[in-house]
Amino acid sequence: MAESLFPDLIHAQLDHGISKSPFQLELMGTIKQMMYVSGETAEPPVETTSIMEDIVRQQVIEMLRTCTELASRRGSKSIGINDLIFQIRHDQAKVSRLRTFLSWKDAKKNKKAKVGLPWEQSSFYPVEVPEREDEEDEDEDEMNFITLQRLRRADERTKVMTKDEYVTWSEYRQASFTYRKGKRFREWAGFGIVTDSKPSDDIVDILGFLTFEMVQVLTEIALKVKEQEDIARAQSGGDNAGSKKRKLEQGLFDPPSEGKRPIEPRHVQEAFRRFQQRPKRSRAMLNGTRLPQHAPLHII
Repeated sequence: MAESLFPDLIHAQLDHGISKSPFQLELMGTIKQMMYVSGETAEPPVETTSIMEDIVRQQVIEMLRTCTELASRRGSKSIGINDLIFQIRHDQAKVSRLRTFLSWKDAKKNKKAKVGLPWEQSSFYPVEVPEREDEEDEDEDEMNFITLQRLRRADERTKVMTKDEYVTWSEYRQASFTYRKGKRFREWAGFGIVTDSKPSDDIVDILGFLTFEMVQVLTEIALKVKEQEDIARAQSGGDNAGSKKRKLEQGLFDPPSEGKRPIEPRHVQEAFRRFQQRPKRSRAMLNGTRLPQHAPLHII
């Protein structure tokens, strides 16, 4: 099945010695679509989508491992949605986007569905304080700011698209790690190995949301890394900077042969490294000690 869907990936895997299962190859095709929606207009090499798939899988497995620990602490054998959301609680904008996603998902069941989290102050009291119309939500403002930035970039791209290009864009926006892939996704993520908990539909949906966010964030940072690399190369006069600058001024959908360089594996690796950097304050506390500086894996 994977061979009929992604023959190019099958052949590229053989050419580059990359060993992936059929489902991983399918996900690499999904990642390519997500990267396109996230701003990558060139054709990423198979090594790029391969390392992206490796990173996302590592992140999902780490999240499930932590979920199992959190569930065990409260004496439960089953992981819940709050175990997942708790791990991204410091990224309030992402939490707000996820809550909006879950609210829309439950809209048919309950018109006023609102996702509450057990560590919020409102959960400490038996009576909920009614919301004021003039009350501002900083988390929602931050979520809206990031969402508007992404919508603005999407608008800049789509307004110069042809009809066929826009149809492709719309189709790729539906790319998902989980939609109609439930059983294979659960095996890929490590359910039954990393955790014995049987995932609910909500757990799978949240992981589908988060995996898209991971690819999107990695792509956005990798594009910035590539842009900085291009600027540094132009300033140093390498690779015929004058002609390269003229080539980079081509349209959004130029193929790589006309000057559009795709995201390379090193750009993704650097994006991941930057995201995993520990704050200077926490690094300074261990300087001069003999303690091994083992940093936990940060969830993208």
